[in-house]
Amino acid sequence: MSAPRRGRRPGRIADSFYDVGIWLLLTSLLIPAGVVGWVIGHNSAPATKTVTVASGQLQPLGRIAVAPAFSSDQLAALPAENWITNGGSLSNQRYSPLDQITAANVSKLRGVWHVHLRGSALAAKYSAESQPIVYEGTVYVPTGEDDVFAVDAATGKIRWEYKANLSQQISVVCCGWESRGVALGDGKVYIGQLDGNLVALDQKTGKVAWRTLVMSWRAGYSITSAPLYYDGLVITGISGGEFGVRGRVTAFDAKTGKEVWRFYTIPGPGQTGHDTWPQTGDAWKHGGAPVWQTPSVDPALGLLYFSTGNAGPDNDGSKRAGKNLFAASIVALDVKTGKLRWYYQMVHHDIWDYDAPSPTILFDVKIGGKLRHGIGEAEKTGWLYLLDRTNGKPLFPTPERPVPQNANQKTWPTQPFPSYAPVVPHSLSDAQYRAVVKQAAQSAGHPVKTIRAKGIFTPSWKTLTVLTPGPQGGTNWQPSSYNPNTHMFYVCAQSGITGDTAATEPKTGKKGGVQTEQVGSTLTIGGGFGQNAGTFTAVDATSGRIVWQKHWPESCYAGSATTAGNLVFIGRSSGDLLAFDARTGKQLWSFQTGAGANDAPTFFQQDGKEYAVFYAGGNALAASPHGDDLWLFALGGTLGPAAAPGKGQGIQHAGAGGKNAAGPGNPTAGRSVFAANCSTCHGASGHGGNGGPDLTAIPSAKNLARVVKQVTNGGAGMPSFKRTLTPQQINDVAAFVTKNITGGA
Repeated sequence: MSAPRRGRRPGRIADSFYDVGIWLLLTSLLIPAGVVGWVIGHNSAPATKTVTVASGQLQPLGRIAVAPAFSSDQLAALPAENWITNGGSLSNQRYSPLDQITAANVSKLRGVWHVHLRGSALAAKYSAESQPIVYEGTVYVPTGEDDVFAVDAATGKIRWEYKANLSQQISVVCCGWESRGVALGDGKVYIGQLDGNLVALDQKTGKVAWRTLVMSWRAGYSITSAPLYYDGLVITGISGGEFGVRGRVTAFDAKTGKEVWRFYTIPGPGQTGHDTWPQTGDAWKHGGAPVWQTPSVDPALGLLYFSTGNAGPDNDGSKRAGKNLFAASIVALDVKTGKLRWYYQMVHHDIWDYDAPSPTILFDVKIGGKLRHGIGEAEKTGWLYLLDRTNGKPLFPTPERPVPQNANQKTWPTQPFPSYAPVVPHSLSDAQYRAVVKQAAQSAGHPVKTIRAKGIFTPSWKTLTVLTPGPQGGTNWQPSSYNPNTHMFYVCAQSGITGDTAATEPKTGKKGGVQTEQVGSTLTIGGGFGQNAGTFTAVDATSGRIVWQKHWPESCYAGSATTAGNLVFIGRSSGDLLAFDARTGKQLWSFQTGAGANDAPTFFQQDGKEYAVFYAGGNALAASPHGDDLWLFALGGTLGPAAAPGKGQGIQHAGAGGKNAAGPGNPTAGRSVFAANCSTCHGASGHGGNGGPDLTAIPSAKNLARVVKQVTNGGAGMPSFKRTLTPQQINDVAAFVTKNITGGA
């Protein structure tokens, strides 16, 4: 998508950026908050610590420059001086045209300053997935608590902080408490919150300008994506596919917060696609298809694009016969009215949790000598889907092929198969299969009958079915990037494995007035989000061919960004931020940020000099070390890497490692331990979520002594928590599980 580079505004620029057995269950519950999940690296103080700017760098900022009501041209332009949308521009390419930092000199990239965001979002349930935006010398970044910080790019000084003060009783967050970013425009900073509110903040002060409830969290809804500011509108999706919601995208007036239009991703009676749902009953009313990410826009076509999540219940298709539009789809709407223009479904009648939470990317490229206007979406299936964004037709042959069937699951007879290779395998290795079978047998105490899937789209029912990819992906939420010079996409993914069973569940309902999870009784047992092998792949947009690929022992679970300096940047859960040659994939630079590097860097230019800002805070599902670290990088910076995070470093639980005796478990205290360490994958109610089974259906989950012993010592694929939780906390959380959730003793 071509557009002119943004110019500077008139006047001086501001100078200062988630019975097989409880142990299997607890693995899926606690691994994301495991041995390293609570650790936050070197940081041990909640106060902000600023390292001063090196000589010759940015000068301090005076007043915060107020953003205008950006025009479509400004929002579509490549991000040079500023980075004013979540994806850098309306195309979501995460591409910077800046070229001072190059493949030749990136080895000299160092820190200019390094600050801590006042201890926000350090608990294991939080994730740092919010790529910063930058405008005229000020960095705007939210944390997993939905706290927003405005930071002076010159000094790292926090100009203002908005505290969301989220209720810790929120129990409908699927996959970690996170914010994926903010939007900016018309003098306001906009954030979608986990409680279902869309909030506009005064850009100069951080005070609330208006607040609109999109949908209540008590009904199963939350917001994790960054909103999009466009043409006087603030546009947002909702999350909650695991909680029986009906997905939607809604546009609000940026000045007042009043609703302008709404599009339901599960069509109702009389709407296009409603015939892909049962015509009796109300399955469509809670059919899922959430929108996890920020849309892209083509102003010339007047179209807004986004991808959707899984149909609901996630893994039980028995009561929702049909293709289930518009779940697991790419959708194009008229950006002014919200009316449907076209759609393309990547997975029909999804029963594998193969949703598409990563942002769509717009690109222009010549194929067979003809300029094509494309849109790309990296999906959990492992394929990068490449379509013509004018009409939603695949750019390359993508035939519908027969797939394995299961009458109970009401499976669709065919699925689309792109003609090029996926970025992760679709067949299990012997080692992967043996690992799952062994773990299932250890957890059950006896051999477990399994089915070994021969390929993707194998359905499950009563017998444990082992397959790949699992619900981890492929590509999950991680934003890909696109470089118009190399014509390559850069895709972060993992080879997730799973053992699935499915069965019907009670009708969607509420407990205590709050929507409960409805995932189709699926048990995920093969590898947590941080344990699966990862891939970082360059894909040629002119053919779909893989050009180069990196393989890691742990998952690739971060966003990427690329630049005109022939570079592509990606973080690792170890805390290392890496730079590669964008054409060859040769690693050129690595820098330890002190916490899980699961975000993407943002690039901007100030006074003729290129800078990068990066938020390292770890990730709940990847179980990477947590922190609140914000870095500014430049050539000529003087700060070296932080100490590598790891076990036992940073903030500890009170009494960790000591010999103090623990008293009887306190279920009330255990509730908070469960919420902070287990709810990411399993949900606060304990009734299943994000691959975790219903605790109340597992007899061994009622045995207090077994729960305490296993959480303490680990085993059967689950880590020991004796160094992560205190003995008292282990007793407390076991008491909470057995008394409040399973009713055991």
